Amino acid sequence: MNDPCSLNNLNNQLELLQNKFIGIGHSDITKYEWAINQHRDTYASYTSHYDSLSYFALIENESIHREKYNFLERMIRPCGNRVNISTK
Repeated sequence: MNDPCSLNNLNNQLELLQNKFIGIGHSDITKYEWAINQHRDTYASYTSHYDSLSYFALIENESIHREKYNFLERMIRPCGNRVNISTK
């Protein structure tokens, strides 16, 4: 009955992961929301890995702290404003 590979168990595990981690997504996620999650994860990775951060700081000729600040600012709206496409 309690087979670890049962479909019900897998669905419950997926729901737990989706509630715990926002970036995993779900069946109703839009392309815009997915892109935001992707960009925010990328910027978070850049700011948390010192070697990547120092590489970007060297390329852009900025201090490491300034580059970290720039990445954190870009995390607010990484894909710009949402575009509403109305169908007629």
